[in-house]
Amino acid sequence: MIKAGIIGGSGYTGGELIRLLLNHAKVEIDFVFSTTRGGKPISSAHADLLGQTDLLFSEKINPDVEVVFLCLGHGNSVQFLKDHGFSEKTKVIDLSNDFRLQQNAGFGKRNFVYGLPELNKKKISNAMAIANPGCFATTIQLALLPLAKEGLLQNEVHINAITGSTGAGVKPSETGHFSWRNNNASWYKPFTHQHLGEIGESLASFGSSVGKLYFLPHRGNFTRGILATAYTKFEGSESEAVNLYNDFYDDAVFTHITEEPIHLKQVVNTNNCHIHLHKHDDVLLITSVTDNLLKGASGQAVQNMNLIFGFEESEGLQLKAGVF
Repeated sequence: MIKAGIIGGSGYTGGELIRLLLNHAKVEIDFVFSTTRGGKPISSAHADLLGQTDLLFSEKINPDVEVVFLCLGHGNSVQFLKDHGFSEKTKVIDLSNDFRLQQNAGFGKRNFVYGLPELNKKKISNAMAIANPGCFATTIQLALLPLAKEGLLQNEVHINAITGSTGAGVKPSETGHFSWRNNNASWYKPFTHQHLGEIGESLASFGSSVGKLYFLPHRGNFTRGILATAYTKFEGSESEAVNLYNDFYDDAVFTHITEEPIHLKQVVNTNNCHIHLHKHDDVLLITSVTDNLLKGASGQAVQNMNLIFGFEESEGLQLKAGVF
């Protein structure tokens, strides 16, 4: 049984992480650190956990836990690690964007490995620190990695993706509150989204050149999940594309190729990514769907933890979607 600490446990990703670890057979939550809720029950922030745990938010950290998860706002993880020292044996899994790009991966004696298991499983298994990928980045990379490996992304790639309101975090905002989101949809950060950097680095890691990525993110009027579509020129047949993707994800526990058109409800509340391929003339359309809080955040963080400690990759992540 390993002991885990959580920094910033009152937000959406922190809440999902607490739920997952409470049901993980090989992990005990040692502390959930909060600067604003110290001494209060976990259920004061996550009402669904009432009766599930007696844990209180802590104002102190245990620097000797085996693993610590950083569920802080972007830009805050670096400063937290500077202010709070952890044992050299403590594995660090960061859910922010602070360490995702290669130029930011080094921090003291730690080197953060980019934590997309379908790309870096061996590196993750030997890592002391993990930079958990972004939610859009996860969904889009899983849609494009097989093509990148074969050098088949030479042409422009057009990407549209829509995310639920939880992707904006727990704090209310002008475009995040219910009365604005309900019966509404909009795009934002056209062609400049911050996840493009990590997507580009991963696609380029196979050594082949990659065409221009045109990414248009959208806000959806639902709570959780990401549906992404990407299309680019492809000379092969649809069946050839399907075989290529099946081969690439042959040993992937959570990423699956399906012949049927896909929708969000089949992956929400799971750590799965489902991918569908469709050929039209000389263009290949790739559709991928994930849960932004699980495969796009906390579920993938637990998947990475499992790899680091030699557990079954799916330990604690046997979650089921509800289609209605």
